[in-house]
Amino acid sequence: MAHSLVLMTTTLVTGATGNVGRHTVAQLVRDGHEVRALSRNPGRAELPGAVQVKGDLTDPASLAPALDGVEAVQLITFAGNEPLSEPASAAIVEQLRAAGVRRVTVLSGGGDTPLQTAVQRSDLEWTVLVPVEFMSGALDWADSIRDEGVVRAGFVERRSAMVHDADIGAVGAAVLARGGYGGRALPITGPEVLTPPDMVRIVGEAIGRQIRLVPLTEDEAREQWRKEGFPDEVVDFFVWAHGSTPEIGYTVTPTVEQVTGRPARTLAEWARENADRFR
Repeated sequence: MAHSLVLMTTTLVTGATGNVGRHTVAQLVRDGHEVRALSRNPGRAELPGAVQVKGDLTDPASLAPALDGVEAVQLITFAGNEPLSEPASAAIVEQLRAAGVRRVTVLSGGGDTPLQTAVQRSDLEWTVLVPVEFMSGALDWADSIRDEGVVRAGFVERRSAMVHDADIGAVGAAVLARGGYGGRALPITGPEVLTPPDMVRIVGEAIGRQIRLVPLTEDEAREQWRKEGFPDEVVDFFVWAHGSTPEIGYTVTPTVEQVTGRPARTLAEWARENADRFR
């Protein structure tokens, strides 16, 4: 679908400084849309072409100025590590409706959350974006690769259709700008199914270095995640997601190409783009 046929929209992106949000902002800007990037501390982030606006999802009344004249909104469902509460979620939906917002994308946080539920029960034109494992998660290995040429990981036989963060952003941008996916949840994956040995090999090829994979037991993996600062409930989620990956996590979907008109990016592409971070 040619961009010249797309009406220019004013879009508000929440979570604009996050792994996905910054890509959503960048794609919308490239496509010529007016973009407002919401954060608690506007001006600190580098988001070229976007208007940075102040607001806090935990204080829904603070959103009103940012929403003035906005037609489409991308929402995140968490504030920090906690999902937004039911009262805050209901108030956010009311703010969107009062402002005349037509279209909403919700970046799924890995299951039903109060905000996602509130949006889906509303009369807004909503689309839930359901990405599987982010390729940027491989950056958790950067220190040990740089320092030792080693990756320590549990569940090394698991399979993942991991997705480039920019592809999640591109799908979100296309839906916000054009619509056409109202009332749907869109699973977003990369173009191939990989195991941790595949991932380590691909990163190694990108940086020109052989990387050794050291398998961890479940207990060792739990301990590693705790040392990285994750709370127990998040560690439990990681163990579930890696130890008994649901089918959506390892099933390649055509969503990226169908929505954006171009193929999903590979892990090899991501690794080349981020090679310096492993060196």
